[in-house]
Amino acid sequence: MSDSRLAIDGGTPVISDPLPTGVSGPSVIGDEEIAAVTEVLRSQELFRYPKSKSEAARFEEEAARRLGVEYALMVNSGTSALISALIGVGVGPGDEVIVPGYTYIATAAAVMATGAVPVIAEIDESLGLDPQDLERKITPHTRAVVPVHMRGVPARLEDILAVARKHGLKVVEDCCQCVGGDYMGQSVGTYGDAGAWSLNYYKTISSGEGGLVFTNDRDIYERACFAGDPGLPMWTASEESVEWRNEPFPRQTYRPSEVLAAIVRVQLSKLDDILEHQRSLKRAFLEKLEEAKGYRIQHVDDPEGDTGVSASVIVHDKELAVGYAHALSAEGVRAATVYNDGFPDRHIYTYWDSILEKRSHHPSGYPWNDPNYKGNVEYSKDMCPQTLDILGRSLRFDFNMNMTVEHARLMAEALNKVDAAVGG
Repeated sequence: MSDSRLAIDGGTPVISDPLPTGVSGPSVIGDEEIAAVTEVLRSQELFRYPKSKSEAARFEEEAARRLGVEYALMVNSGTSALISALIGVGVGPGDEVIVPGYTYIATAAAVMATGAVPVIAEIDESLGLDPQDLERKITPHTRAVVPVHMRGVPARLEDILAVARKHGLKVVEDCCQCVGGDYMGQSVGTYGDAGAWSLNYYKTISSGEGGLVFTNDRDIYERACFAGDPGLPMWTASEESVEWRNEPFPRQTYRPSEVLAAIVRVQLSKLDDILEHQRSLKRAFLEKLEEAKGYRIQHVDDPEGDTGVSASVIVHDKELAVGYAHALSAEGVRAATVYNDGFPDRHIYTYWDSILEKRSHHPSGYPWNDPNYKGNVEYSKDMCPQTLDILGRSLRFDFNMNMTVEHARLMAEALNKVDAAVGG
C-alpha cells in the first residue's frame, strides 16, 4: 500500500469511488418478472382461489420442493407468516414466546398477534439468540421459541434445538432475513416445527411484500392455513383434492395476490444465482482479511450455509469500535457500530417502544393483562446488557448484487488498514 496513513489523518482512501448499492432480489429484477406480471394482468385473474394451479399455488409447490418440506403456504408478509406459523404450532393467550433482542419488531409483534406475550432474550457473538439465556428465560408459561437467522447468518440451531427439546418447547424459525440459507446441509426453517420467509423488498428474493410459512406437519400446516384466511374452506369447497383434517377457525386474512406470486416465482428461479454471488463476495472479503488485532469475526456455526449478504466483526471495546467506524468511513467504507446514537440499527429491542411500554390496541392491556396469562414479564431499555454490549462493538459490512469481488476485497483492505493503525 503506497500510503499507510489513515485517510482520516490525511492519507489516501482505499476506496475513492462510492461502493455500489443495491438489494438482493430487487437488483436482479428483469424482463422475466415484467412478463410474468403482464401475463397475470392480461388474464384478469388476480385472485388465487379457486384455481388449484394459481401462481400462488405453483409458488408454494416450488418453494416446498426447494426447501424439502411437505407443506408451504404463501401469505402477504413475513409477519403474517410468523403469525400463521405460531398459531399453527398452538401458541395463544396465556403463553410466553422467547425471541432474541436483535431482530425486527415484527418477530415480537407476531407473538402478540396470537395473544401470547413476547419474552426478550440476549444474543451472543453469533448475533443470534444466546442458547444459555434462552434456557434462563424459560418459565412455566413458555410455549415456544423463535430463533432468528439474522442478516443471512444461521443462528446456533443445534444448541437452541437442544434447549427447546429439553423443555418441550415449540420452535418457529424466523428465516425472513435468511431465505435460501442452510444449516449443516439442510435448509434453515426445516429444523423446527415451522419456518417463515419474508419476501419483502429488502430480502433475498422479493415481490415487494409477501411471506411463506412452511412445515412438515400436516396439522400445523392446516392451522396456519386457517390462521391466514377465514374463508378458506369456502374457497376450496369445489376442489375435491382438498380434505381438511382439522376444524376450521376464523382469524385474519393474510392472502397474497397473484401479482405478488407471479413476481416471486421468477425470483425463486434466480435464488441460486443470488446466493452464489453474495457468497462469493463474503468469501473474498473474509479471505482478504489479515490477522486481526482489535476485533473478532462474528461466530458462524456453519459458514457454508450463510447467504453472504453481510459480514460482522466484533471489536474488543466500544470506544475502539467507534474509532474503527470513523476511520472506515474515511477509507470509503460506510460502517458504524450496530448499536449507537448516530446510526442505529432499528432491529434492536431498545427501539421497540410499543412493546417495552406494553401498548395495546385495547384498554384491557391485552395480551399482558389477558386473564389467561399468569406470568409477569417486565421490559426495560437496558434489560439485555450483553446484547447492547455486543452490538455496540459490532461493525457490519453489507454486500449486494451490484458489487464485484474486487469491491469486497477493497472493503477488507480498508479494514486491514484501520486495524493495523487503530487496533490494540
